[in-house]
Amino acid sequence: MGAAFRSFCAKWCCCCCCEDDDEDEKRPLLGNETLEYFDREAKKRRDQETNLWSEPGDPSHSERDDDRVLYNLLQSREQTRMGSQGYRRLSVDIEAMREVRREVRDKWKMILENLGFMAEADSLLNVSASTSYDRMRNAAVARSLLQTLHSETSIFNSKEPPPERYLFTLDRLIYLDAADDFVAKARRFYPPKDDDDDEEEDPMAINLPLLLSRLNQNMSAGDDEEDDDEGESSGHD
Repeated sequence: MGAAFRSFCAKWCCCCCCEDDDEDEKRPLLGNETLEYFDREAKKRRDQETNLWSEPGDPSHSERDDDRVLYNLLQSREQTRMGSQGYRRLSVDIEAMREVRREVRDKWKMILENLGFMAEADSLLNVSASTSYDRMRNAAVARSLLQTLHSETSIFNSKEPPPERYLFTLDRLIYLDAADDFVAKARRFYPPKDDDDDEEEDPMAINLPLLLSRLNQNMSAGDDEEDDDEGESSGHD
C-alpha cells in the first residue's frame, strides 16, 4: 500500500511540475505595457531617422519653421483620407522635404568617409531627441564652425539657419581633432555658389510659405469634403 501510494504521488507530482514548467515557458518575459513602450521608442527612432529633424531636442517640432512645416504636413496627412488627391499632394510635399534633408546628410557622410571615418560616419551623424546640448564639450566652437559651413560652403541647400542637429556632429569632430579638416574638405567639395547660381531656381529648394499655403488649402478642402458628405447624407435622408 505504501509503495503504491508513493508511486501515485510521484506520478502526479511530476505531471504537476511539468504543467507548471509549460505555463512558465508560455508566459511572456515582457508584459504588454513594456512591449508597447519599446514599440513607441522604436517608432520614434524610425521617425527621427526618416525626418531628420533640424532641431532634434524640440519634441513639439515648432521652434524652427522647417520642422514646424514638416510636422504639420505629417499631422495633416494622418487626418486625410488615404488615396485622396489631398493625401497624395501632402505625400509629395513631405517626401520633398525629406529628400532635401537626406541630401544634406549624404554630403556630410561623404566628407566624413573621405576623412577616413568609413565605419564611424553613421554614428557621428546620429542625433536623437534624447541628445542633450548640456553634454556638448565645445558648443561655442561647434556653432562657429557650423556658421562657417553655412556661409562659406554650399553643403546646405537653404539660406535658412543651418540645422542644429549638425552641432552635435561638429562637437564630436572637435573632440576627435578632425573638425578643421572637415571644414577644409567641405570648402573643397562644396564651394559657395556664385550669385548667378543663386538667382537660378534650385530644384532642391523648399519654399516654406508655399508649403504652408498648400497645407492650409488642403485643410480647407478637407472641411469642404466633410460638408459635402454631410449634405449628401442629409439629402439621402
